[in-house]
Amino acid sequence: MARLTKSFVDKLVPPATGYALYWDEQDRGFGIRITAAGKRTYIVQGRVNGKSARITIGSHDPWTCDNARKEARDLLMSMDKGIDPRDTRKEEAAAKVTLRDVANGYLRDRPLKDSSKGEIERHVTTTFEAWLKKPVASITREAVTKRFNEIKTKGLRGDGPAPAQANQAFSILRALINYAIREYRKPDGSPVLTDNPVDVLYKKWVPLKPRTRRIPDGKVGSVWSFLQQSRDVAYNRDTLASIDLVMFLMLTGARIGEASALTWDRVNLDEGWWHIPDPKNSNPVWLPLSKEARELLTTRERAKGSPYVFTSWGKSGHLKDPRDTMKKVSEVAGTHLSPHDLRRSYTTIGVAVCGIDLHKVELLTNHVPRGVTARHYLETSHLQYLLPEVQRIADWIVEQGRIADSVATGANVVALRA
Repeated sequence: MARLTKSFVDKLVPPATGYALYWDEQDRGFGIRITAAGKRTYIVQGRVNGKSARITIGSHDPWTCDNARKEARDLLMSMDKGIDPRDTRKEEAAAKVTLRDVANGYLRDRPLKDSSKGEIERHVTTTFEAWLKKPVASITREAVTKRFNEIKTKGLRGDGPAPAQANQAFSILRALINYAIREYRKPDGSPVLTDNPVDVLYKKWVPLKPRTRRIPDGKVGSVWSFLQQSRDVAYNRDTLASIDLVMFLMLTGARIGEASALTWDRVNLDEGWWHIPDPKNSNPVWLPLSKEARELLTTRERAKGSPYVFTSWGKSGHLKDPRDTMKKVSEVAGTHLSPHDLRRSYTTIGVAVCGIDLHKVELLTNHVPRGVTARHYLETSHLQYLLPEVQRIADWIVEQGRIADSVATGANVVALRA
């Protein structure tokens, strides 16, 4: 034993292996540990409810000898009162868990699709950016209500009401906090968090009408004609990929994430199909390609070293959002359109215009069929047998494009009802 001082600690010689302990002769239980690597750490050892407990205080520099000694006395006093400082520290650490920590844990532990992970990460880092580094326990009901109303009425950047985004964002937050309630516990096993502040939004969620927006039937030809003409004059690789992706969406009714990340190893141009291995409904599917879609993909230049069909210079290596092309398509269609609106257009053309049975269109858009027969008796993965239906939709779109071209050039053409 010796009086622990800065000079004494600085002069300690590291042991050849393992570590060595030195105890203070004045304050019993206060000591320092030095490893073979020379790391010096202040410790304290005492008994709590009859059981020995050794607790790390901190490293020599930034801890001074005097500060470490004071901390040791406080810890020993707590132990004498029957309070285990280790439990207190665990509880304090759990109470300091941030929203970022919770999101990391949730994303790590839950079997989520990449698209779901992306949505969660987007809201955590944008909608809830101000709370990201704060303890999740500090998020109050008042703060939740205020932020929800902001997004609902003004949007994320003040660019207009966004009730759907508000619903989605706070549904994610509710799931994250429920995860924190289950995962983060006090030493006695009780939850650190006992209340989910998002519950304050009960009955306040914005009721949303089903979206029906799509390309107006009378504008499908103009849109297709515009895309064909734009493709002929595309001035760079990304622009061409954006145009081709939108055309592919019109011809297949695919979800944007499924189409934009399509890789060449999931396309068979000889047999005329493309494959989605991990779709939203978890039903791997092989979908037929119309002759127009095959021609579109056949004429796409393959970027050297890239596995993607719709390549981009961006970090992901493929297009994610053909925003510029969709903006121009919206102008031609006379209404604001998103990639998902093209999916609704495909469904409407298939059912209402081409007279295709609804369950077949549901299969082609990779929805779970509603009917008993379709769900239990039809092939729902290998859908090449639905090529005639896919071709009918493509033929109608292309024919509308020809009519639009003729009208634009003043040709004597009249569109006849099918």
